[in-house]
Amino acid sequence: MMTKKTISASRAFLILFLCQMITALEVPLDPILLKELSQPPTITQQSPKDYIVDPRENIVIQCEAKGKPPPSFSWTRNGTHFDIDKDARVTVKPNSGTLVINIMNGGKAEAYEGVYQCTARNERGAAISNNIVIRSSRSPLWTKEKVEPKHVREGDPLVLHCSPPVGLPPPIIFWMDNSFQRLPQNERVSQGLNGDLYFSNVKPEDTREDYICYARFNHTQTIQQKQPISVKVFSTKPLTERRPTLLTPVGSTSNKVELRGNVLLLECIAEGLPTPVIRWIKEGGELPINRTFFENFKKTLKIIEVSEADSGKYKCVARNPLGSTHHTITVTVKAAPYWITAPRNLVLSPGEDGTLICRANGNPKPNISWLTNGVPIAIAPEDPSRKVDGDTIIFSDVQERSSAVYQCNASNEYGYLLANAFVNVLAEPPRILTPANKLYQVIANNPALLDCAFFGSPVPEIEWFKGVKGSILRGDLYVFHDNGTLEIPVAQKDSTGTYTCVARNKLGKVQNEVHLEVKDPTMIIKQPEYKIIQRGGQVSFECTIKHDPTLIPTITWVKDNGELPDDERFIIHKDSLAIMNVTDKDDGTYTCVANTTLDSVSASAVLTVVAATPTPAIIYDRPNPPFDLELTDQLERSIQLSWIPGYDNNSPITNFVIEYEDGMHEPGVWHYQTEVRGTQTTVQLKLSPYVNYSFRVIAVNEIGRSQPSEASEQYLTKAAKPDENPSGVQGIGSEPDNLVIIWEPLKGFQSNGPGLQYKVSWRQKDVGDEWTSVIVANVSKYIVSGTPTFVPYEIKVQALNDLGYAPEPAEVIGHSGEDLPMVAPGNVQVHIVNSTLAKVHWDPVPLKTVRGRLQGYRIYYWKVQSLSKRRRRHVEKKILTFSGNKTHGMLPGLEPYSSYKLNVRVVNGKGEGPASPDKLFKTPEGVPSSPSFLKITNPTLDSLTLEWGLPTHPNGVLIAYTLKFQPINSTHEFGPLVEIRIPANETSLILSNLNYSTRYKFYFYAQTSVGAGSQITEEAVTIMDEVRPVYPRIRNVTASAAETYANISWEYEGPDHVNFYVEYGVAGTMASRQVDIATQGWFIGLMCAVALLILILLIVCFIRRNKGGKYPVKEKEDAHADPEIQPMKEDDGTFGEYSDAEDHKPLKKGSRTPSDRTVKKEDSDDSLVDYGEGVNGQFNEDGSFIGQYSGKKEKEPAEGNESSEAPSPVNAMNSFV
Repeated sequence: MMTKKTISASRAFLILFLCQMITALEVPLDPILLKELSQPPTITQQSPKDYIVDPRENIVIQCEAKGKPPPSFSWTRNGTHFDIDKDARVTVKPNSGTLVINIMNGGKAEAYEGVYQCTARNERGAAISNNIVIRSSRSPLWTKEKVEPKHVREGDPLVLHCSPPVGLPPPIIFWMDNSFQRLPQNERVSQGLNGDLYFSNVKPEDTREDYICYARFNHTQTIQQKQPISVKVFSTKPLTERRPTLLTPVGSTSNKVELRGNVLLLECIAEGLPTPVIRWIKEGGELPINRTFFENFKKTLKIIEVSEADSGKYKCVARNPLGSTHHTITVTVKAAPYWITAPRNLVLSPGEDGTLICRANGNPKPNISWLTNGVPIAIAPEDPSRKVDGDTIIFSDVQERSSAVYQCNASNEYGYLLANAFVNVLAEPPRILTPANKLYQVIANNPALLDCAFFGSPVPEIEWFKGVKGSILRGDLYVFHDNGTLEIPVAQKDSTGTYTCVARNKLGKVQNEVHLEVKDPTMIIKQPEYKIIQRGGQVSFECTIKHDPTLIPTITWVKDNGELPDDERFIIHKDSLAIMNVTDKDDGTYTCVANTTLDSVSASAVLTVVAATPTPAIIYDRPNPPFDLELTDQLERSIQLSWIPGYDNNSPITNFVIEYEDGMHEPGVWHYQTEVRGTQTTVQLKLSPYVNYSFRVIAVNEIGRSQPSEASEQYLTKAAKPDENPSGVQGIGSEPDNLVIIWEPLKGFQSNGPGLQYKVSWRQKDVGDEWTSVIVANVSKYIVSGTPTFVPYEIKVQALNDLGYAPEPAEVIGHSGEDLPMVAPGNVQVHIVNSTLAKVHWDPVPLKTVRGRLQGYRIYYWKVQSLSKRRRRHVEKKILTFSGNKTHGMLPGLEPYSSYKLNVRVVNGKGEGPASPDKLFKTPEGVPSSPSFLKITNPTLDSLTLEWGLPTHPNGVLIAYTLKFQPINSTHEFGPLVEIRIPANETSLILSNLNYSTRYKFYFYAQTSVGAGSQITEEAVTIMDEVRPVYPRIRNVTASAAETYANISWEYEGPDHVNFYVEYGVAGTMASRQVDIATQGWFIGLMCAVALLILILLIVCFIRRNKGGKYPVKEKEDAHADPEIQPMKEDDGTFGEYSDAEDHKPLKKGSRTPSDRTVKKEDSDDSLVDYGEGVNGQFNEDGSFIGQYSGKKEKEPAEGNESSEAPSPVNAMNSFV
């Protein structure tokens, strides 16, 4: 008996829709193909629906579109044709539909307010923009009013009204004082949503005369100010507390309507004493978590992204210790239209069927209307292939003339949505986009994917052949993907060969050849083995591999997954690793890794280092491997594995490690799965789809790991859709007109099934573009060409296989490539700060001309010439970079009185833009450097000759030199300072009328009009009297030393009335101490004392002799002791004014020198006479000579007779007369 089946209209539509989804063409994003195919217009960029413009700037109404051939543009204003040619102020950008209305030169923005709509048209149809409402921003002034002072009793409520002028858009309100400081707000004092300032109760500190309400109009960047309000609070005692009442809103109930997706703001401000606290609740429900915020000290309830579920009654409760009050706000959430299914572009071949679906929702329910090429479909030309059914247009048996752009309009009282979707009917012969003779290489037993990317309309049929005359490929050995790719799931050596892809439709046929090479897998045929070695021994691990002869392998060794130690004890041979003189640090896991360009294998072994055992002991070893592995409870995503442990070799097993092998994707490679306790012999394992599993178990004890068990039986899991998408998705541009999308591909078993591919989608951000998508093979990069320069793109990459798509991927933001900046900074100005510093200003370039990520500005500057030397120099350009959008920078380290040039360039990630015109500037004069040298020559009795060199850096025009000099006496005291001004053209000077045999110190510097430069100093001595003096003669010098003093005697021949000086020093060194013995008071006193003592002794002797008495010889000797060997002072044992050898006090000023200004000691190497007239020596603490002093640079000259340092004994002897 036959049964008749019927299908309802709704089910028929569903089937038709599914058929359309299956048969609709996908156009590959091949650049050459896209350039050749005709395409109806698509709006790519347009201005917002509600467009508020700045009346001070030109009005730019955007309308950009793409299509093949390129579309033409037209505009309507307020529903009628807008003739652009009749208005001189209106122009259209070249190759664009964007309008530019010039109001900068006398035009008024208000005259161009209205509703604008753009139409982009070519031979395949017309796309239209939204209705763009142009309104001019307004920031009106406050109406003049007389503000009366507010007199309020302490504790009473107060409301200060702002009542700002109505602007477009509405202004932002804030309260400040005369000092432009925001007025403090708290639970007692706060600003309402309407801008008024509310006081729950006033306090004396609220008294002030400058409560000022400000309105900021952001669009025009202006701020309007209300007249200041004066508030005076007078006190009354005692204060009367009261329960709360609401200042706003008034009454007990109110209503609020908000649109879906907006921010809901509800406000309650109460007065009372003490200050009330506000609490919010939702009747019959909870406030939404993560979307609810409290602002203005909980007086404002804020709910973001409201939906219909947020409708209901919200109650605010104001409470203080005296009671409470409340207000209920009934919230109704309406919705402007929003998309459920927006219509998508449809590409069909002649004779095919398809549908356009436009579904939107809203509150109230939106009305759906269709247009074709911008004309309501009811009055548009009829198309027999088209049928409108509410929110769906059904196409059947389309022809090329059916190509058009359809507009879906969904509208209700709160707004509208407009979407363009084209139907493009193409008749194209087949094309194969995969390069010819492409070579594919795979390892045996792995999948091989041979691409055959194609396009044609109708959709071509794809067939594959092997060999030149081979038959068509069929059967279970191959998988044929819808995108033309041929998959060989398990490629074998006999799979090698040439494969031919043939694409054909009713308009033609085309074929392409590709080549496949299947290589032998790389295998480790002799693996390293577990070793136990005693300290100090040597060990060797073997690793012998077998590989395909056409592949070049490399073998590396790693220790504990890291590099081998950099130690000469580790010796790597071709097939082994040797370790000499093993230490405890060598303990670990050693892995041999063999790599080729197509595969990689590894094997590991553990090295255990132990101490030598002097006596036999229990043998501890790693466990024997587990055995008898069994798989049970086999499910799609899990399985149970059980085993029997091997012998533990006297060391208990601590844990078992389970590893798995994927025989389909990575045969021979074992991966870590999990590990369990040593007491456990069964484990439930989680599995992934489309993996041919084998398992093995390794036992572990304190000694190490056992050998792996024998592998379990294989278990193949079913294929499934991918569970995850690629990670590391990025979008960066390598060229100005491309976008490179990269990602981390999924690993082998992550594919979950055959035919792993990626769906790459992108669209330009914030321009309302449709997503553009392409499906690519298992690669990690896709390049989008023909992009605008440096614009943001939304990007997503979704994995798919033969069973379906992975979950919807997350979107990331990338940028197309950068290009060099287009323009140079303008209006470059240089402000001279001082002679070495300049400040450079420039106007920033428009950001759209940067064509990349702005990194900063770069100043190139160089010295052209020195204005003082008037000669060119080698140009050495210097560069300073200022990060960010700076408009000025400082140039330090300039040379004074020089001519410089500079230019400024903008820098982005691609490089530098063009340079601004060279800017010439000059630095002013500065102070000069010190003269290059100062020499003093030709000393005479009363004159010296000074010679000097020009300053190395004049830094300007020299106007004069200044010379200062002063005498220095023997105690380093300075005499009066003399100053002489010398013309700038002089280079020498003779100083006359100087004192003979006198040391002078000179200070010399050059001057420009700015001031004096650095000085150079020098010292020199005029020569002494040239009459040859008569030198005295001293001979037979003897000395006898005691513990704390010495007795010195000599014989003298020469003129009378001379002074004597004594030189002495520590052995091995030379020091100088001088004393005028004959003029010293202590010497005269000592001589008198000795004479008196001798006289007394003579008297005593005479008396005793007369008495016939006797006295001891010792007393006689003491009585006749030489007075010259007696101590001169009993307090410190020194010679009068001479100090101890460690004392460095100078000689008294009263000491004198002989007329010949020398102290000469015959045949003595220690005499100071040898140092000559013009040399001033100094001595160390031990008396050693430390060198000349005249060449030393000095500080600033000291006026008068102030001494600059302690006097030298030599100067004291040689300089005073």
